[in-house]
Amino acid sequence: MGININTQRLLHILDVTPASQNILLVGKHGIGKSEILTHYYQQRGQRVVSLFLGQMADPGDLIGLPKTGERTEFVPPYWWPAEGEPIVLFLDELNRARAELLQTVMDLVLNRKLAGRTLPEGSRLIAAVNDGDEYQLTPMDPALVSRFNIYNFCPTAQEWLQWAESEGVDARVIRFISLESHWLDGIEGQKSGIDTGLERLPDRRAWKRLSDAILPHPELDEADIDWLAGIIGAQAASRFMHSLSGHALLTGAEVLQHFDQHEAQLRKYLLHQLALVSESIFRHLEVAADDAPECYASNLTKYYELLVDMEANEAIAFLANLMESGSYPKTVLYIAEHCPTVSSGLMEFIASL
Repeated sequence: MGININTQRLLHILDVTPASQNILLVGKHGIGKSEILTHYYQQRGQRVVSLFLGQMADPGDLIGLPKTGERTEFVPPYWWPAEGEPIVLFLDELNRARAELLQTVMDLVLNRKLAGRTLPEGSRLIAAVNDGDEYQLTPMDPALVSRFNIYNFCPTAQEWLQWAESEGVDARVIRFISLESHWLDGIEGQKSGIDTGLERLPDRRAWKRLSDAILPHPELDEADIDWLAGIIGAQAASRFMHSLSGHALLTGAEVLQHFDQHEAQLRKYLLHQLALVSESIFRHLEVAADDAPECYASNLTKYYELLVDMEANEAIAFLANLMESGSYPKTVLYIAEHCPTVSSGLMEFIASL
């Protein structure tokens, strides 16, 4: 079955795995493997080279072109480290590469060598494979597979939502995925009609593209559904448009910025709706805490006092659970420093359990 890890666990594994050991991530396309690895290592000043093996026609695309002389040598490929600095080499779509290309990769994986050249000491090698019946895959040699530490990468919807807050993804997309997270990576068995291999289904990249497309358009109507369907698929587009037609759930940003305007609406919310608002508040604060306007602290306090006044103990318990989850360290610090009533109230609630 393999070991399932989310983004948080992946980052820990990257922290503790020696550079000499290879890592293999198994997962669907479009879940952010390349982006997460690039961001992680670039923050540490390491160069990341991503090679999409499924797009390479033959080994020459990987090892470079030969030059003749007394003996045949290969000109180093464009990505090869010229100054002897270690790199992070990310081999994406490893099991979609041609069989002859995998033979070339074997020496790279086993010996850190390519066409007679050795990667600089300290270089890391990470690969990714697609998993699922929808892919055209190349069988991988057990000797190649045995040289990797293998993990099934399953990033959670909450991790994507937190990333979406930090990247300024359109609030309508964030709100929709908060309410219906099963649409983030598509739905099992969603295809319909003749399978041409071209049917558009939602994935994480597609939701980001949707956000980029609709950001300049504050109002959407039924005339836009075909446009959106080309990005996330017909069923997802229909459901997304439907979510815009009713009274949309408040976001954490809206509550923190204009609590007084929304208090009456919050009082009508059921427990599960309050839970979604609370988590949205924590996600937003995790991104905005360093530059949060003064109103955030007072409005968060008002929100907590509203839950107390409503005697919504289960909603308060959910807030306390968010505090203790470890997923929102900046938010917890912000509350401790700027919202003493909330901090002490939640600590007392936890102690009373």
